[in-house]
Amino acid sequence: MKQQIVPLSEITGFTTKSEEFSPYAWYQKMLAENPIYYHPGTDTWNVFKYEDVKRVLTDYHLFSNRRTRTLINVGVGTEEANIPNRINIINTDPPEHRKARSLLSAAFTPRSLKAWEPRIQQVVHDLIRDMGDKSELDIVKEFTTPLPIIIMADLLGVPHRDKLLFKEWVDILFLPFHAENAEEVNKRKGEAALAYFQYLYPFVVAKRSQPADDIISDLIQAEYEGERFTDEEIVSMTMFILGAGIETTSHFLASSFYSFLYDDPALYAEVRNNIDLVPNLVEEMLRYRFHISKMDRMVTEDNDVLGVELKKGDLVIAWMSAANMDKDVFEDPFTLNIHRENSNRHQTFGNGPHFCLGAPLARLESTIAIKTFVETFSRIEPVPGFDLEANLQPSAPGQSLSSLPMKVWR
Repeated sequence: MKQQIVPLSEITGFTTKSEEFSPYAWYQKMLAENPIYYHPGTDTWNVFKYEDVKRVLTDYHLFSNRRTRTLINVGVGTEEANIPNRINIINTDPPEHRKARSLLSAAFTPRSLKAWEPRIQQVVHDLIRDMGDKSELDIVKEFTTPLPIIIMADLLGVPHRDKLLFKEWVDILFLPFHAENAEEVNKRKGEAALAYFQYLYPFVVAKRSQPADDIISDLIQAEYEGERFTDEEIVSMTMFILGAGIETTSHFLASSFYSFLYDDPALYAEVRNNIDLVPNLVEEMLRYRFHISKMDRMVTEDNDVLGVELKKGDLVIAWMSAANMDKDVFEDPFTLNIHRENSNRHQTFGNGPHFCLGAPLARLESTIAIKTFVETFSRIEPVPGFDLEANLQPSAPGQSLSSLPMKVWR
């Protein structure tokens, strides 16, 4: 079923890229004045408070993932990019969702994470080594962009020498669009999906007879109630794993370094002096700096559980990043505070049945990356004249940094 794409930009009304990159004033206004907001232009209900967002994401009986309209626009209208119904974890609810998720979760077990940790550490080490003795570097181009690409290629079990291809495909497949360029972007998505499918399919076929210690091999061997993935299903599923594992992690890490440089310049030295703060830093950055996390659900029957009259078929958008700024849950929420005791209550990875399967991997990867970088470089500073607006580009998680130069000292 082809879904109608809801243009998020019409709801937020941001006029600059920088405003979308740091949407705190808008969140503050919506939380205070319009915690449940109907937007007539897109015919959507928008919820911002923590408990309302949690209710929408967890109560799949009233708020379903089966919807005819959505914010998600990956591979729209392309056969290669659409996950077959049997393994669709995006547009299904329990109990169907449970079976597909159980099959997919075989690639994200605690055993897998333990095995991947040294591999992730090695990639981080190699990238930092390649920076040499530079006194200035672009953290986005030299670290936060290649890091998740190489890691995901390695974990999938395909050559990371093709990392530029992966980056190109992911950028296109997760590219947001507006009404005026929808046809052009959709065409590019279809071409990227086909190219990715043709590239990866032979790897899946080969691993049927020669499995290895990687995600594709885990998916080949995964079984739930006697069912297994087909080769085509594995290719389709890895497309979403790759995209989620690359773009979101790259965006998050780059935004975290932006916080080091501009949100709180004293923060880097504090973490350098107490490296044990890194795990809590990661949680607080997920709460504060992953700034436009959101999901949508369709109302299954008339109800008023949110305090407004919702009708069957209404689309409700749950703004997780706004919920992360709810003062009823987080004290002084618009302040970045790595000593916050409940940072890990953020809803950046979602909530309920569709909680992000890759959350443990994202946490592990980010923790290793930041910890190793901070241990290596004694000090960082901004490069004078940096223009934020000129160095942002649209992506699935919102405006992402395309470049972030910094001065560094070992």
